[in-house]
Parts: sequence; structure tokens; C-alpha cells
Amino acid sequence: MTKLSDTQLVILSAAAQREDRNVLPLPGSLRGGAAAKVVGALLSRGLITETTTDSQTKADAALNRFWRNDADGNAILLHITDAGLAAIGIEPEGGDCAPTGADEAPSAEASQDAPADAAPAPKARTPRTGTKQAKLIEMLRSDGGATIDEIVAETGWQPHTVRGAFAGALKKKLGLEVTSEKVEGRGRVYSLPSD
Repeated sequence: MTKLSDTQLVILSAAAQREDRNVLPLPGSLRGGAAAKVVGALLSRGLITETTTDSQTKADAALNRFWRNDADGNAILLHITDAGLAAIGIEPEGGDCAPTGADEAPSAEASQDAPADAAPAPKARTPRTGTKQAKLIEMLRSDGGATIDEIVAETGWQPHTVRGAFAGALKKKLGLEVTSEKVEGRGRVYSLPSD
């Protein structure tokens, strides 16, 4: 099991939710040496990768869209790898760690994190068996569902990661609607409809 800090989890989760899988922009509070340290740790573990573009745009910490420039002046982006997706319990879509069009520089005019006018329908994906995400789904579909504490004990995730998986991986990525109800003696119990 990959141990990740809360900051690393936030960065990887945000990248996984972006269409282009770009790690940038980093959280607003993460700048300078702290950003370099966190990104360096993720790079060394193979959870993210650097992707060189053909763009000669200068990296600018204020814009937070390019990580750095190489010796030739080309902008370098950061993308989450399949290992990074697996570390947060998300099934990779394909064999490539960088998305299609990763050589294209992101537009400085419109942030890719800006909300779209119309929300697209969730893509139908199926979780890989034997993952924490699959275990989470199995627990939620079992008779009686599962509490946050039970899921934490089974997966080793933090409670906020479990709640994030409900909203991100299950609802947005897989199109599954998690329901909850208060149960006497157990507290709030979460469940999914059975297939």
C-alpha cells in the first residue's frame, strides 16, 4: 500500500479528475520549496511524470500551468501516471500514463478547471478487481452497507479520502450514487444499489 500525505492525495486526486490528467495547478497554498519537495517526492515514486511540450512558454509560478522549462526552453508539464491513479484507487483508462494531446500546452486564457456550461454525463467505467476501490464498492453493496469507520479500517484510507472517493471516483467517474441513512447503534451507513 502506498502511503501518501494529505497534500499528495489532494494533488493526485485533482489531477485524476482533470481531463488532461495535468497535475498543475498545484493547491494555492503550495509554493516554492514546498512545491518542489512534494512534486519531487511524487516524481521519485513514479506517481507523476514530466512531459516536455513543444511550447516555448516560460514557466510562471503565478500562472501555475507549467512546471519548469528544459535546457532548450521547452515547457514541461506534470501528469499523473497509472501508478499514481492506482495509488488513489482509480482504475487507469488505458496503457499510457500521459493523456492524448499531452504535447499540447494548456491554454493560458481559460483554466481547464473552470466549470463547463453543461455537466457531461459520467463515463461508464468498471473498477479493476482486487483494488481498494473494488473493495469499497463491494462493502457499499453488501447487505447493511458500511460506515466510514468500517471503510477506513478495511482500506487504510483517511475518512476524508473515503468521502472524496464517494464524490469523485464513484459518482463522477463511475456514475454510482451513494446513499446514506442513520441506523440505530451504528450511525450513518452508506450504501449502493446492488447490480
